Amino acid sequence: MVEATVLLGLALVAFAGGAVGAATGGYQALGIAGLLIVLGEGAAVLDVASVDAGLAPAFGPHVAFVGGVAAAAYAARQGYLDEGPFGYHPAKNVTTGLGARVDLLVVGGVFGAIGFGLARASAGAGLPWDPIAFAVVVSALLHRIVLGFPLIGTVRGESVLDMSPFDAGERRTPLRPDGGSDAARYAVEPWLPYQYRWHDVAALGAVVGVVAAFLTLRTANPYFAFGLAAASLLFLSAGVDRFPVVYHMALVASFAAVGLAGGASSPEAMAAETTLAVLLLGGAAFGAVTAVLGELFQRLLYAHADTHFDAPMAAVLVGTLLVSALQSVGLLAGAPVPTI
Repeated sequence: MVEATVLLGLALVAFAGGAVGAATGGYQALGIAGLLIVLGEGAAVLDVASVDAGLAPAFGPHVAFVGGVAAAAYAARQGYLDEGPFGYHPAKNVTTGLGARVDLLVVGGVFGAIGFGLARASAGAGLPWDPIAFAVVVSALLHRIVLGFPLIGTVRGESVLDMSPFDAGERRTPLRPDGGSDAARYAVEPWLPYQYRWHDVAALGAVVGVVAAFLTLRTANPYFAFGLAAASLLFLSAGVDRFPVVYHMALVASFAAVGLAGGASSPEAMAAETTLAVLLLGGAAFGAVTAVLGELFQRLLYAHADTHFDAPMAAVLVGTLLVSALQSVGLLAGAPVPTI
């Protein structure tokens, strides 16, 4: 059992990591985590010393990203942010750093520590899904409850899955309860305005899944493709137009690739356990399914709400649960679903 003093120290690191995530902004923090994962896994492939800094309490998505998202919601609630050209509720703007306000650092730190605790609890209980994704999802719902935001929001289309008001360019006209105007906000706010049509998302997931499976075959590491995809969020934060977000597709496809290869732990063993065609087709299938899951969750818990909810992490949560279920019935081998 981990000593209480060690856990206290890690919780303090998580608090600091969440505060840093608040200062830098959620997507920037997640991009840095991805970059650290790529560096660490690349070092492992080259057989030199490496650290798991991208998944650790300082910059792990369950800490720094969670802290940045919660701090953005708090900043919007306090009136520190305005909608400006963003077009969505300002609490959804997780590509903007929030700077060094003490209260924002505290909120980010508190939720970073909460995210750390949630992930540890999930892993410690042996729950059959990615514990980091679990922490990100639960903390997003928690900050809505704590800060007084609706869990789903007002559905303005024919159903919660209907994105047609956004297609039609409809805007909101009622005033917010705090007296501010919602006139500039879209009636429905898809997570990515260029990546939300079912068939487009599924196709993107399939091709990303193929690439992720191939990279996993060459490295025998299910984190490498995820790290690359997460690091690419830095391009989105830098304002690169229409940049796709695919880290959830890459991660679940990579876990599936390891499972299809019998849980092998080296490129040679993976190649001996399965064929390239099976691996790539499996990657395409899991990538497409995860992409569709992400789209489903953005429609359920992002498009009508007021704060950021990370649909990709929700897709990772369900996708890794699916991988675990297939392991339990013998259709996939090994234990690719991560623990921390």
